[in-house]
Amino acid sequence: MARGRGMIAAEDTALVLLAAGRSDRFGDLDKLEQPYLAEPVGMHVVTALAAVPFRARIAVVSGTTLDYGARGYRVVQNPRPEDGQGRSLGLCLAAVRESGAKAVLIALADMPRVTAAHIYRLLETATGDDAVVASSNGEHPTPPALFGAAHFDFLEALTGDEGARRLVMGGRHVVTSPAELVDIDTPEQLQALTAKVMQEARD
Repeated sequence: MARGRGMIAAEDTALVLLAAGRSDRFGDLDKLEQPYLAEPVGMHVVTALAAVPFRARIAVVSGTTLDYGARGYRVVQNPRPEDGQGRSLGLCLAAVRESGAKAVLIALADMPRVTAAHIYRLLETATGDDAVVASSNGEHPTPPALFGAAHFDFLEALTGDEGARRLVMGGRHVVTSPAELVDIDTPEQLQALTAKVMQEARD
């Protein structure tokens, strides 16, 4: 059976926000709750993508006090974040299917500089239900990444931290500034990013 080749619209796409990381290198602190400019780290991508008309918004969380539900997200709890991002993604696929979405856009809550403009570029590059489109810093692919409905079964069965890496490597890659794709793993990275952005604002 032939698969559809039409461009995938935001209105046909479910956004899945992975916000269940363990924050190991932040000690007892939840890195997503740490202040970055005017908001917690984990809310910047929520604000940046608020105007994108996704069919559904789903956040998978574990132990955070951030209220994604108040920002229009269906919240899915991951009781075992140590099982990796693959498990977090798999837990969300039931909600993605229920929404009737033709694709899923996966974003990470610890990437506070992602823009809506870049997300639209991913959507514009995706065609058909077998689409695989990831971001790239010019050297390697990274989230955010989009997957058409033909891959939902595969995504739902994921475990561990390997996730969809092999699938992504064979997909299309949309290059953007490495600064947009920075993720926060340590307090030092957060401090450096804050200092850099404040310096850019002064210049």
